[in-house]
Amino acid sequence: MNCKQLNSIALEEVLAALGHLPVKQNDKEAWYFSPFGAEKQASFKVDRPNNVWYLFSEGVGGTTTDLMQKYFGMSVNDALLWASGQNFSSFQPQIKPIRKITTEYRIDKVMDLQNVHLMDYLRERGLSSKTYPYVKEVWFTIKDKSYYALGSENRSGGWELRNPYYKGALLNKDISIWYIDPVDPNAGTQEAHQDGAPAVPHAGIPGCRIAVVEGFMDALSFIEMQSSYRGALLALNSTALLKRAIEELAQYSEINLFLDNDHAGENCTAQIMATYPHAKDYSYLYSSCKDLNEHLMAKKQRQALSAQKTANAPQKEAGSAEQKENCKKETNRIKKGVRRRM
Repeated sequence: MNCKQLNSIALEEVLAALGHLPVKQNDKEAWYFSPFGAEKQASFKVDRPNNVWYLFSEGVGGTTTDLMQKYFGMSVNDALLWASGQNFSSFQPQIKPIRKITTEYRIDKVMDLQNVHLMDYLRERGLSSKTYPYVKEVWFTIKDKSYYALGSENRSGGWELRNPYYKGALLNKDISIWYIDPVDPNAGTQEAHQDGAPAVPHAGIPGCRIAVVEGFMDALSFIEMQSSYRGALLALNSTALLKRAIEELAQYSEINLFLDNDHAGENCTAQIMATYPHAKDYSYLYSSCKDLNEHLMAKKQRQALSAQKTANAPQKEAGSAEQKENCKKETNRIKKGVRRRM
């Protein structure tokens, strides 16, 4: 793929793949909240006929290639490599497509987790009921089709959504912060001020400590594995939000990093540590895995195999003991026969 081919991909499809949907649209243009950070009024415009974008809040714009570079903080070659790995239906190598995507959506209801299928999905990802207080069950509609997913609300009121078949976001894109207290399961609730600033940590939870992960599932994995951690937990939700996360970290004296073991994650780790030299990188603890959730799933599998071996061990011992007893009886029988013959 080259830049001309990448720029032929509909911006609306790329934004939808990244979890961004328009708040208003017509035949000529679509308006979004900025995909690069939180804002209260949509200032990101997509010119549909020309397939270009402009962000009025920053005074910048460009093509699909420019969007990818700014969103991921990557080079042109990396942007082309990323796009080549996607399955964009509006990409045709020899034909410039003009494809209109209907992306109307609404959130129908938000409730405590009850859906057994979503609970099964958490279990498949190595997550137990310990994580239930930190998620919601979100029902939403896209293009007149109803869906449900696990939801995590970010600081700006947007939602990160996951189910076995869907990974995306609705409304504002922003970082998420939880306050973790193993004594108080309700401590995970994030209350944001009207100006978008984070709430003061819950009483009794150290405000100087924070752990940083990359995604929603990584955050839940951290909660699952940490039985005594008390402090804040931050999820980037997108590496494009690194700058906003770095600003948030200024108030913490203890910063623990659990980011992904890939190029983007390593780049985020390096930038945070360059800004805050006291930050500690713990990605070596799961160096053989891409991220924290993959590490947790591998750990659960090892535990399951170990438990199975332990369960089978008594049967083997019982069988061994029975064999020994039979041998003992046979030995005594032979000895008695020998004595009688003597």
